[in-house]
Amino acid sequence: MQNDPIFADIKKNADSLPYPLWEKMGFRFGNKGTHTSRTIMLEELSLLLHECAEDATRDDYVTAIVDYNCLGKRTAATRRLSSQRMRELYSLDPSLPIFRILRYCWYADEKGRPLLALLTAMARDPLLRFTSLPIIRMQPGEELARQQMIDVLRESTRNRLNDSTLDKVVRNASSSWTQSGHLKGRVRKIRQKVDPTPVVTAYALLLGYLLGARGHSLFKTLWAKVLDTPSEELVSLAVDAKRLGFLDINYSGGIIEISVDPMLTEAERRLIREQN
Repeated sequence: MQNDPIFADIKKNADSLPYPLWEKMGFRFGNKGTHTSRTIMLEELSLLLHECAEDATRDDYVTAIVDYNCLGKRTAATRRLSSQRMRELYSLDPSLPIFRILRYCWYADEKGRPLLALLTAMARDPLLRFTSLPIIRMQPGEELARQQMIDVLRESTRNRLNDSTLDKVVRNASSSWTQSGHLKGRVRKIRQKVDPTPVVTAYALLLGYLLGARGHSLFKTLWAKVLDTPSEELVSLAVDAKRLGFLDINYSGGIIEISVDPMLTEAERRLIREQN
């Protein structure tokens, strides 16, 4: 697990990392992921959240996909598989903070939906997280080098994926980064800058917070880096997010304090405090 890029910004002893807490929050770890067969499925997620009520349960989402075929799949088997893959990527379970807060942000910020989907899928799919490294290093206008993504995946998974599977992951991940707005083009994938909204910024800070980052470190996590925005601009966006009621922020004397409590339940706040 220590090859996972989220650990690069978390300064804790590996033996004391709170994996159980993170999994309760909705994160997933390991060397496997949905991107061996699917992308972030942005269109499907949009259809599902449009079809279901804002207070829908996990069973409601499964019923909408499998029984009512809200995604327009041709066969029952495809509907069941789509339900499984979407649960892998997003959990579709409001008892997990990552999905519950994604859903809240989704309905509040239509413009930010592609980035909200990407951030959540990254939290849930280790393979997509691994591919974030070459994406972050690219400059706007630069063409994606598939080999760089393959090399990162090989190293991160310790050569556990064969060449055929690696090719599928690269193809699906490239599509996902295109859906999020980081890449453009069908054959030649060209890097472009994304522009996060205040709500997207709040959600990215939340993900870093759940993993233990605090203060200035929240603006240096993997979730912040994929927003393509300098820290000082992210701070301004966080201030806007405070005005919208998504978080609390105090910035004085070069010291910044951020609380994501407005997005958490009391039980979730207590669980985080107990772990820390």
